[in-house]
Amino acid sequence: MFKKVLIANRGEIAVRIIRACKEWGIGTVAVHSDVDSDSMHVRLADESVCIGSHQPQNSYLNVSSIMSAVDLTGAEAIHPGYGFLSENAKFAEIVSKHGIKFIGPSADLISKMGDKIEAKRTAKKYGLPVIEGSEGGVKSFSEAKSICKEIGYPVLIKAASGGGGKGMKIVDEESQLENLFLTAKNEAKKYFGNDELYIEKYFKHPRHIEVQIMSGKNKTVHLGERDCSVQRRHQKLIEETPSPVLTNEQRKDLLEKTVKMVEQIGYEGAGTVEFIYENGKFYFLEMNTRVQVEHPVTEVQTGIDIVKEQLWIAFNGETALKQNDIMPRGHSIECRINAENPALDFQPSPGTINVFHQPSGFRTRVDGSIFQGCKITPYYDSLIAKVICKGRNRSEAIQRTLRSLDEFVLEGITTTIDLHKKILNHKKFLNSDFDTNWLSKEKFY
Repeated sequence: MFKKVLIANRGEIAVRIIRACKEWGIGTVAVHSDVDSDSMHVRLADESVCIGSHQPQNSYLNVSSIMSAVDLTGAEAIHPGYGFLSENAKFAEIVSKHGIKFIGPSADLISKMGDKIEAKRTAKKYGLPVIEGSEGGVKSFSEAKSICKEIGYPVLIKAASGGGGKGMKIVDEESQLENLFLTAKNEAKKYFGNDELYIEKYFKHPRHIEVQIMSGKNKTVHLGERDCSVQRRHQKLIEETPSPVLTNEQRKDLLEKTVKMVEQIGYEGAGTVEFIYENGKFYFLEMNTRVQVEHPVTEVQTGIDIVKEQLWIAFNGETALKQNDIMPRGHSIECRINAENPALDFQPSPGTINVFHQPSGFRTRVDGSIFQGCKITPYYDSLIAKVICKGRNRSEAIQRTLRSLDEFVLEGITTTIDLHKKILNHKKFLNSDFDTNWLSKEKFY
């Protein structure tokens, strides 16, 4: 196994990776910005290196500083976590060229599956159903107008290199198209340095369902699916597994087709294939070539440590998992705890946590990087912790999650804990009668 791994990330995912490394007996290197010098991931790592100021482009996105930290510490591998440089093909290529192992797929596959247009072509080629829309990048308004007329409104405009809802616009009718097309183009250029857009049919009542895979050189396995339909601004808030809306036949079909596609593209590592589901049909959405924020809900359900398996695949080239040995049981739910004020349109809530107590108990897990006295800065993503609970069935999982949220005490900042309680108690959630647009329509405050 590797002797030393550098974690090119921060926050709860850096803490999660450090813990997995320690269980393998691997030495760890934390990198951090100036404002993160007292963070949990820095405290837990064996070594730490300051790589720049609080602006991400000067630290966590600063490739030269990260590579200098590798040289300084003698790390053999880099784990990118999620976000920041995790799906940056150029970074993966630079790491590999320096003789350092990038814990993830090849730069070529990151590039191929990270481009949503190319990913859609690949999925279609290997038998996955895709959403009707443009075959490639849409370069002009006249081209956009023609495509929209062909597939019919409503449509969704997306940034080809995008994510997190940036450069994404819903167009209900032709009169809105020109303004929203130009707005999406400008946003795509601003956030991703690439103004290429594509257009696809918009679904009014979709579920968001994704499949977790682990893949080595000669074998791919799935760890079941997650339902991630509770979202705000196209960002997930609650994930659960298994999906409460799938039949066993639909589940089997989805999982088998996904594994077949991933095997055929020669993927290595952990990955997630995401789908839109509506009216009993699946449509390929995208593939994330990294560990997901929501990976713990699958770990709790299957008993498999995804990050430790990532490390093993990166070192050995093959997964040790066998499909017949993966036996998901019960039902699991994950709630993302963000430092935000839901009553003020999810406005960020930085500050100092002056009182802190996290839940515990039977089948309750908390992943985080916070502690009493720590400062939540306004410079990074607002996710500060995740509560994951498992039950014998969905009802017990919901009750256990509510009990755990009641135990969670965080004072000094505003969080989404209260919103999660409202959602989990809502009749529509209890009946699984919701879609990805539910939160934008429901009045919780």
